[in-house]
Amino acid sequence: MRLLLVEDDGMIGETVVEAMRREGYAVDWARDGREAELSLGNGVYDLVLLDLSLPKLGGVDVLGRYRARGGDAPVLILSARDAIESRIAGLDAGADDYLVKPFDLNELAARVRALLRRRTGQTQPRYTHGDLALDPAAHEATLGGRPLSLIPREFSLLQALIEKPARVFTRAELEEKLYGWGEEVGSNTIEVHVHSLRRKLGPEQIVTVRGVGYRLRKAP
Repeated sequence: MRLLLVEDDGMIGETVVEAMRREGYAVDWARDGREAELSLGNGVYDLVLLDLSLPKLGGVDVLGRYRARGGDAPVLILSARDAIESRIAGLDAGADDYLVKPFDLNELAARVRALLRRRTGQTQPRYTHGDLALDPAAHEATLGGRPLSLIPREFSLLQALIEKPARVFTRAELEEKLYGWGEEVGSNTIEVHVHSLRRKLGPEQIVTVRGVGYRLRKAP
């Protein structure tokens, strides 16, 4: 999953980026409204964390323009403005949730997970597909009830696949979900992660659609 953080406070930004990367997300960080607007034009984000008090272009304006262009990623506002009018303005502009600073990082992570589940139509906190199960909150995955030892990138890759098991993901789409700005991505990085996952899950669990990409096998 790839997130965009829009935050002009350096200390808060560094803290949130580090926390979200520990949760297994790829995170890009825009520090003003104009940069955020340009970044959102790429259409690669699964969720946006948006401050309201931004230089160059305010957060409500960023959000309103994004929704007007058809942007549909969930938006979680992170703001020190706790007045009810500010919350209403943010939600009416198209936000999905609102968290007042200072906030607990564990609560932030839980709200992010809830919004991502809602976007994929997942009502339960765990994903299951056949004998595969994945729990994003606990960062645990099992196969036939047996715990799997996955590195963070493998976990993120498996989560992307299990959230939409019938969809075929191209290599470029998976790179966008696993890597943020400035992170070096080798030409065969995704293939290496897929190969490693197949060793742990079994070669039949991940199907290669030749000339397109990868998906999970059909559940029995």
